[in-house]
Amino acid sequence: MKLFEMSNIPSLDLNDFLSDDTNRKQSFVTAVGKAYQEIGFLSLKGHFLSKNNIDDLYKQIKLFFDLPLDSKSKYEFEGFKGQRGYTSFGKEHAKGKKEGDLKEFWHFGQYLSVQDKKIYNYPDNPYVKEVPDFNKAGENTYKALEKTGLYVLRAIALFLDLDEFHFDQYVVNGNSILRPIHYPPITKEPDNAVRAAAHGDINLITLLMGAHGKGLQVKNNKGEWIDAIAKEDEIVVNVGDMLSRYTNNKLKSTIHRVVNPPKEYWSKSRYSIPFFLHPIGSMKLNVLENCIDKENPKKYDDITAHDFLINRLIDIGVMKN
Repeated sequence: MKLFEMSNIPSLDLNDFLSDDTNRKQSFVTAVGKAYQEIGFLSLKGHFLSKNNIDDLYKQIKLFFDLPLDSKSKYEFEGFKGQRGYTSFGKEHAKGKKEGDLKEFWHFGQYLSVQDKKIYNYPDNPYVKEVPDFNKAGENTYKALEKTGLYVLRAIALFLDLDEFHFDQYVVNGNSILRPIHYPPITKEPDNAVRAAAHGDINLITLLMGAHGKGLQVKNNKGEWIDAIAKEDEIVVNVGDMLSRYTNNKLKSTIHRVVNPPKEYWSKSRYSIPFFLHPIGSMKLNVLENCIDKENPKKYDDITAHDFLINRLIDIGVMKN
């Protein structure tokens, strides 16, 4: 099994975990745990996204974001329904920051049977009639990244000495979000704003497409900002605040940001597509007992995933208190 450094984040192959070779599988589990304890990020090949799937989604999101604002605004919703559809430029900001991030984005949510819709009560995914293939491309990508994330969580469960399928009960039909993001060309000197200010993700893990060029930066243990760059066939996978909290900070939810490019690149748009893997809202994020000891006493109060999510959506300006 190969574990090597690329811009200081480790690169792994999911095929090692899927292998019938127990040594390869265990090596992957050990490497995932090491990466998430030390930096909170890794790049991953062998995932379930096909190149055609990736190319199609990028084509469709560019068509959508190129629509006139009047067309896009029809798909913008307030409150919890804002977890689906369009969010306009500059509306979201990092926790503790007042300047809006220099981005607009779309949310694809969970795909459920009619019966499960009644159980989970998630908002519906709106259909974009102006871009007929947009929704299907989103659905294909959502399901491929959800499947990939499930296997990463199984490796994490084994590293934490839990049953391999510990997280399945929480993330199957979970409140996960696929977020295609458009960072438009920068037309004037930003007023203390960046494309995405320094933040930690809310969810369990994030799977990110489109980290193939400079822009995404991660803060390492020395407090230095380092570039997180994946190869063309890789996605970036990082720990979110829910998982860090659940493990009593044994696994790191690392602060990261998307910086503005050098001025010569201001005229170009940037696109990225993170998949925020969330559990069902009723999951208790109470700190795992086997992550508590004399050296590491319990750091967090008990809370459900739903309440934690709502609190954070208020913090970043997406929902009103």
